Amino acid sequence: MSEPVMRLLVLLACLLPTHAIYFVLEEGQTRCFLEEVPKDTLILGKYKGEDGDAATPYGNTKASRLTNLGLQVKVTDPDNNIALERGLQPEGRFAFTSQVSGEYKICFSTNSTRWFGTKQKVNFHLDIQYGVDATDYKDLADQEKLTEMEVAIRRLNDKIRDMRAEQTYQRTREATFRNTSESTNSRVMWWSVIQTLILVGTALWQISHLKHYFKTKKLV
Repeated sequence: MSEPVMRLLVLLACLLPTHAIYFVLEEGQTRCFLEEVPKDTLILGKYKGEDGDAATPYGNTKASRLTNLGLQVKVTDPDNNIALERGLQPEGRFAFTSQVSGEYKICFSTNSTRWFGTKQKVNFHLDIQYGVDATDYKDLADQEKLTEMEVAIRRLNDKIRDMRAEQTYQRTREATFRNTSESTNSRVMWWSVIQTLILVGTALWQISHLKHYFKTKKLV
């Protein structure tokens, strides 16, 4: 296989859809999103805030207004432990590595509120990447003095590792779901058996009670 064809295959193998989100964050409000990732996965969030009172991107004055809002990001893992919590500039990035598999809750908020007047709004552009997409291979190549081909191989290896981690995570989820379904089916079956026994016991008691009643009344 020729080198150009190999590079093309590596590039196609590494292409992943990005999670681009646009939302409006009002002063004093909290907006949260869920991201489901396997264990030991790098999650990178790139964001840009714009003054919601203007249609054009913010300048220095508007950036100062956004800074005064006290933008914050808080990430909690599936066990509700804090994975990341820090303040944000009007534009930048944040990153963290998942310690456990599952759904991570990413919340954005402001620490300022107004009692009177119109609350300020922030137009947020958020791009969430994970795994291979979140790794800066250009910086990695500069640090380790890697060639273009070596970077492509490293990217492909990381992609394969991410795919294996995803498969392992999905198998774990499938096993958990199967166990839950089997447990639910077992409970339903035993509940049906108990109901049947109760009905049979009630019927036998009624028959016994009626026999005793008729004998007492000397009707039989």
